[in-house]
Amino acid sequence: MTTFVLVHGAWHGPWAWDRVVPPLRAAGARTLTPDLSAVRDVGLRDHVQIVAAALDTVPDGEDVVLVGHSYAGLVVREAADTRPGAVGHVVLVDGWAGPDGSSMFGLAPDAFAEAVRAAAEAYGDGWRVPSPPPERFGITGADDAAWLAERLLPQPLRTFTEPTRLSGAVDRIPGTAICCRPPTYPFDRFAEAVGYRTVPLDGPHNVMLTHPETLARMLLQEREARTS
Repeated sequence: MTTFVLVHGAWHGPWAWDRVVPPLRAAGARTLTPDLSAVRDVGLRDHVQIVAAALDTVPDGEDVVLVGHSYAGLVVREAADTRPGAVGHVVLVDGWAGPDGSSMFGLAPDAFAEAVRAAAEAYGDGWRVPSPPPERFGITGADDAAWLAERLLPQPLRTFTEPTRLSGAVDRIPGTAICCRPPTYPFDRFAEAVGYRTVPLDGPHNVMLTHPETLARMLLQEREARTS
């Protein structure tokens, strides 16, 4: 059996995968959706530990596909680095990625980092970043935008500043990057720099909300490619 460990991005929660989980389970896969805590003083390393703990619950012998959306690209790569024997494939969905020592602020344009810091200082007591509006994630339909707006959470600033610690073990795990078009950031370039195969998908950054069946099908194709 294949277990998909689906890790949400910044400002989101496990609910981000609510529409993707049913088609994966209908295809016979198991799913885990760890919750990346958004409390004060939480950083990227805390999120890595949460994902690693989820990996530890998967029974021996199961094939694991570890999926990270956006910010969680950094999280899942470090989690896989700590559990290389437990992860068979890493998949990034419009995911940030880089070598050892990478962080969101290190990869993103300076203007992004400046805007995030300013928002945390002005509206988040200096430690949390208020969520952007749904349209910043490419969600413009009225119903989906309302659904997303009522669920988005502030994000701890430290998760954007803390760098990854990679031993190199993750680089021996096959990886694929699903890159949404039109692009918001050069996720294809980040993926290629760490040796991942890139696959385009027409849809917004939050494609799991707008095209869940398509995304699920692509994830299942990665499973089939690995097991064939």
